[in-house]
Amino acid sequence: MNKKPRLLIVEDEISILHGLTDLFVYHGFDVATEQDGNSGLAQALTGGFDCIILDVMLPGLDGFSICNAIRKASREQPVVMLTAKSSEEDIINGLTLGADDYIAKPFSVQELVLRIKTILRRSGWHEEDDTLELGEHILIDVCNLSGTVYGKQQVFTRREVDILSLLYRRKRPVPRSELLTAVWGYSKTAEPDTRTVDIHIAKLRKKIELNARQPKILVTFRGEGYKLVL
Repeated sequence: MNKKPRLLIVEDEISILHGLTDLFVYHGFDVATEQDGNSGLAQALTGGFDCIILDVMLPGLDGFSICNAIRKASREQPVVMLTAKSSEEDIINGLTLGADDYIAKPFSVQELVLRIKTILRRSGWHEEDDTLELGEHILIDVCNLSGTVYGKQQVFTRREVDILSLLYRRKRPVPRSELLTAVWGYSKTAEPDTRTVDIHIAKLRKKIELNARQPKILVTFRGEGYKLVL
C-alpha cells in the first residue's frame, strides 16, 4: 500500500467533523479527530501527524492557544486554522502564531483538500509508490526490495531503493550533498565523505545498467549530480 498522510482534525461541530473526516478519508488520508481543545493539544503534541487542522473556536483551549503550544514544541509541524469568518484579526493572529495557512468557513472542500496537499508537499511529505518503473525494462517492488531488470530477478538494499526513489521524484540532477541529506540524514552543515554516495551509485549501476561503465539510466551530470534518464 502507498503511505497515507496522517491528518488530525480538531473541530467541535459534529457535522463539520464528520464531513471533513469522510472527505479526507476519500482522498486517501489517515484521519484522527478530537472535539475539544485539551484533547486536541494532547494528540497534536504526539508528533504523529503530517498536518493538523484546528478550528479556532473550541471548548477548553481555543485553536490559537493550541497552535501556539504546537509551535513551541515544533517549528516544522504543518498547521491549518479553520476560522468562522475571514476577519483580518483572526487571520493575522493565526499566522503570527505560526499557522501555515487558514481556511474561512464556509469553505470549498476542493480548495481545502488542494491547500492541505500543497502544504504537505511544501513540508517535504511525499507518497511512496509501491513500484518504481524505470523505463520499459526495470520494475522494482519498493516494499520487498526486489524487482526485474531486463527480465532477470534483482535484489536491492533499502538504501539503494531510497536513492532511486529520490532521483525518480526529483526529475533533475541531484548533487551528492542533497542525497546525503535526504537519504542518509546528514545535516546540511555536516561534512561527510561523499565517496559513500559514489560507492552506492556504482553498485546500483551494476544492478540496473546493461553496461555499468557506460551508464544510460543512472547518469552523472558533471558539476550537477546524478539523474535518472528515463
